[in-house]
Amino acid sequence: MNDTKKNISLNIRHLRARNSYSQEDVAEKLGVTRQAVAKWENGDTLPDIINCEAMSNLFDVSLNDLIRHDPEREGIDIAPKDKHIFGTAIIGERGQIVLPKKAREMMKLKIGDTLIVGGDTNPMTPGLALFKEEVFLRMTGGALGGLFKRKEGGEE
Repeated sequence: MNDTKKNISLNIRHLRARNSYSQEDVAEKLGVTRQAVAKWENGDTLPDIINCEAMSNLFDVSLNDLIRHDPEREGIDIAPKDKHIFGTAIIGERGQIVLPKKAREMMKLKIGDTLIVGGDTNPMTPGLALFKEEVFLRMTGGALGGLFKRKEGGEE
């Protein structure tokens, strides 16, 4: 089985299971037979582009990821559409981090851009989130704009 065919079959099987769908459920939602879904998952046949697009919408992943994501090479599951894992960042002595190049490029971040740092302090789901200032202000209707006056050195 070639790599693309293998990726598609593995991805369909994984995404169906991740979403707790039976082959019958997927078949019904796509308007195909359960046997067609089974053949796609086994790599016996490939779904056409219309069914690939329908599955990418059903599973909330990009069409590109459905077809090309290689779970063995990537070592991670397919992310939901428009969600990415860019890598890691190490915290330096003064709390500084360097964002991975792929993240800076994809998010069109430039030197001097202001990022808003948000966080979740729930012990079960602790984490940080970064937002471009203009996106955050748009999301909050600009109501919090006065809270984020820049200071030298980046500390607030």
